[in-house]
Amino acid sequence: MTSPLQILILGHGEMGHAMEFVLKDRYELGIWEKFPSNDYLYVTLEDSAAHADIVLFCLPVNPHREVAQFIAPLLKKTCLCVSIAKGLDESGRTAAQIFAENLPVQQPYALLYGPMISEEIRAGRHAFAQLGSQDTAASDVMQTCFNHTRLHIEHTFDITGISWSVILKNVYAMAFGMADELKLGDNVRGFLAVAALHELSQIVQAMGGKTDTPYHLAGLGDLITTATSESSHHHELGRKLAREECNDISGEGPHTLKMIHQHRLLNTQKYPLFQMIHAIVQNPRDVRPQFETYFKQIYRQ
Repeated sequence: MTSPLQILILGHGEMGHAMEFVLKDRYELGIWEKFPSNDYLYVTLEDSAAHADIVLFCLPVNPHREVAQFIAPLLKKTCLCVSIAKGLDESGRTAAQIFAENLPVQQPYALLYGPMISEEIRAGRHAFAQLGSQDTAASDVMQTCFNHTRLHIEHTFDITGISWSVILKNVYAMAFGMADELKLGDNVRGFLAVAALHELSQIVQAMGGKTDTPYHLAGLGDLITTATSESSHHHELGRKLAREECNDISGEGPHTLKMIHQHRLLNTQKYPLFQMIHAIVQNPRDVRPQFETYFKQIYRQ
């Protein structure tokens, strides 16, 4: 039996297509695209936002503020806004912070983060995510939405923790690509997983999240997925940096490094692996010696 839920998908890129694939046969979908093509019947925000029960922000973080401000006065009070974006905007704000600042106070919102490679979702494979929200009602809605699909969801109250876990995993994933390109071996890959999670836990705590959050789906799960997949953009960025290639070094990871430095969001002196990655992204030279120096620094040899 078809549910009466009406779902508005914002953005028709990789994740927009993935959400469409999962939900199209079960719900009434509207899809909005900022730069629409003529081969698809897209909706307008003015017509669709007011009727939506769920709005899925399948957009990068940067447009979140503009779109949230535009649809805020149109939304039903019960409409749930959900972001899948894993980055920082140009002011250094997370998707959760943008929602909190630009949606009405009582408007429910949530974050959906975890191992959710869009190509695998569209191939009918399993995917996993944490739904970060301030109450369990949002989780109940999303559980209902994705019931009988292969996207499996669990709830967490730690919005800050999962936000920073997924944002920073793109930074740490580049180190795995560097190490693989340099053929540093499986032992180094195992060490990097431990070192990255140790720093993630410290940073999440410093940002106000829970120290154990990085060890769950939005942290460890998404890190392993991104750091070990040969199709991962950030793994490939790491390979390029190890080859000392400077062209087209772009993506959420490099942008996160830039925003953290520009807005002084972290005292990076406390996190040596983070510092090494940042130094290499800024100047991809002598990458192998930088790894050697890092290992000596950690073990004081």
